[in-house]
Amino acid sequence: MGLGAGPGPREVAIRSEWIRLDQVLKLAGAAGTGGEAKARIQGGEVRVNGEVETRRGRKLRPGDEVELDGLRYVVTREPPRG
Repeated sequence: MGLGAGPGPREVAIRSEWIRLDQVLKLAGAAGTGGEAKARIQGGEVRVNGEVETRRGRKLRPGDEVELDGLRYVVTREPPRG
C-alpha cells in the first residue's frame, strides 16, 4: 500500500436528501456526542471532500466524503423500503 492508502470508506446511509456534518459524525460513531462532534469540527480536525471543514451545520449529500482520525466515511442514500 502507498502513502495515504487505507481501508475503503465506511458508508453512512441516510433517508433524507441531506444530513448535517455533525450528525454524520454521530451516526458513524466517530463522535460520541454532539458536543464532541462540534469541538472536533470547529477544531479543524474534520475534512469534507478533502478540504478542512469547520462548519458543523455543513449539509452533506450522498457521495460526500468525511475524514476524521484517518478514517473515511461516505454518505450514501438508503434504499427505499418495500
